[in-house]
Amino acid sequence: MRPIGGRLAGLGYRDGVPLTDPGLVARMRPFASTIFAEITALATRTGAINLGQGFPDTDGPTTLLDAAVAAIRGGANQYPPGPGVPELRTAVADHQRRFYGLEVDPETEVLVTAGATEAIAAAVLALCEPGDEVVTFEPYYDSYAASIALAGAQRRTVPLRVPEGPDGPDQREFGFDEARLRAAFGPRTRLVLVNTPHNPTGKVFTRAELELIGALAAEHGAVVVTDEVYEHQVYDDRVHVPMATLPGMAEHTLTISSAGKTFSVTGWKIGWVHGPAPLVAAVRAVKQFLTFVSGGPFQPAVAGALGLGDEFYLGLVAELQRKRDLLAAGLDAAGFEVFTPGGTYFVVADARGLGFDDGVDLCRRLPELAGVAAVPVSVFTDDKEASRSLVRFAFCKRDEVLGEAAERLGRLAGRRTSR
Repeated sequence: MRPIGGRLAGLGYRDGVPLTDPGLVARMRPFASTIFAEITALATRTGAINLGQGFPDTDGPTTLLDAAVAAIRGGANQYPPGPGVPELRTAVADHQRRFYGLEVDPETEVLVTAGATEAIAAAVLALCEPGDEVVTFEPYYDSYAASIALAGAQRRTVPLRVPEGPDGPDQREFGFDEARLRAAFGPRTRLVLVNTPHNPTGKVFTRAELELIGALAAEHGAVVVTDEVYEHQVYDDRVHVPMATLPGMAEHTLTISSAGKTFSVTGWKIGWVHGPAPLVAAVRAVKQFLTFVSGGPFQPAVAGALGLGDEFYLGLVAELQRKRDLLAAGLDAAGFEVFTPGGTYFVVADARGLGFDDGVDLCRRLPELAGVAAVPVSVFTDDKEASRSLVRFAFCKRDEVLGEAAERLGRLAGRRTSR
């Protein structure tokens, strides 16, 4: 079987062809192809249901879509202002006050970006010198490692693990060891990159965990960058706690979010970052030489959507929690051990009960075995062995798609083995 690409094969591939261009600098060669492109290509080639890449298969609110069309027809098709259109920056500030009690100056403390991915990259590039260290948690979203490499910085990872226990994986949550976190900090620590709710594990960091992270960052003079794109996808009465709401942390935190996940418009790539004016200005200085600006007609549409009533946000949580439970039940019936997520729209499952110790191998074969595509968690880690048998599935799909995927995954039930 031809390698399906990049990080699954351990080499750089694009469309199944090895990347041998010597022009790519060494530090970026591990990132020549993303896992998401590879799995999507595999799903397309095999006709599998793609639960690997995290994008919804329905559009966002009609009011949002209509507002974008109106903006296009109204002539909002040229360069928007560099920091973002004023109505969106104001809407971001209003959103942070409404949901979290944060006071943000839309003029100097908000920057609109080409999705959260650009905000992360621009923040790392703006604040890190070569040789600086960035503390982050693994598994990590793959753009974190790439952004750190682009800056010539070094990542220091803290593993998120599920403790062994008698109550079954659905009763246990990913956590980290305090000693490992403390050991990750040092004299060259410049940034701490936190993702909560966390992709891919679905972990929602607790206030106590964030307080510890913030205290260590303050002790070492580090800036905290928080990726909060799943802020409105938190389940089972959990609460999303922004780092910037903790005492003393607003002055040292850059908060990143976006419209894509909340409003099911991932292709629009409208994100934002807010924080202290000097830090935001540093990010803007880099961002202007990446995309300069983007999404002119989408920005005012997103501004309106951020002001939707509570019924929208509550409905989003209820719908996704139901979808989570639907897919989790199908995975459990198929023989996976399921780690029920507290947030995001991903479920992580252990494939060892099906006789697969290697999640990479399973994800290569899953489209053939069951007609479903997923992503191995080990591609998001430095320590491959610790997450070797874990696989991530996305549940932000229509009910009929999830039902069909669960039925197809049932083909694996016969592979269940004794543990």
